[in-house]
Amino acid sequence: MKLRHFLLIGFLTAGSLISAQEMKKNAIEVTGVAEMEVEPDEIIFNIGIKADNKNELAENEKKLFETLKSNGVKNEDITFKSMYQNLYSKTNKFTKSFQFKVNAKTNLSKVFEGLNQKWVTNLNISEVKNTKIADFRKTVKINALKAAKEKADYLLESMGKKVGAPLEIVEIEDYTSDTVVPMAAYMRKSGNAQMEADAGVDYSFDNIENIKLKYSIKTRYEIL
Repeated sequence: MKLRHFLLIGFLTAGSLISAQEMKKNAIEVTGVAEMEVEPDEIIFNIGIKADNKNELAENEKKLFETLKSNGVKNEDITFKSMYQNLYSKTNKFTKSFQFKVNAKTNLSKVFEGLNQKWVTNLNISEVKNTKIADFRKTVKINALKAAKEKADYLLESMGKKVGAPLEIVEIEDYTSDTVVPMAAYMRKSGNAQMEADAGVDYSFDNIENIKLKYSIKTRYEIL
């Protein structure tokens, strides 16, 4: 038993020494950064409707679905969010909110025109997306890793050294990546009055801000 314990301690000590030697290897630590702008192909809108009673609310909801359907929005792309009843108000007692999704083929100007109604309380962008965003994220991260390797190569080359095996690769979280803040130009609200048309504004995907992707990869390479 004692021999086994000694052997085990010996193996652990040897393992610790090897790990320590790995840590003490001459190494270079560099960070690579890559960016990409991606055109959106989907937009999710928030919309609210109002009415004085439940029957009117049901009628306005029907009009909403008909308007969206006529512009190519499918029923499965419309989601109910909430409903509110104001017991203390004599008018507009009932409000209901939805989200709906459009794609790049949708004529946004016609959507806004069709929803320019007194019973619509608000219409604004909730989220801007791209259906292939996962593939684009992967590409940007790979490019960041390549940038780190390239940086290590030319830095060590200037010293007459070469890059060895990678010892560590760490993705640095960037919470500002992959986000789009909806611009005020694409937000429309109204109170009791009809929404005013924004003259000269082209509501199309071409005028929607691109999705910005940015990733950083920290690496550590052995120096040869």
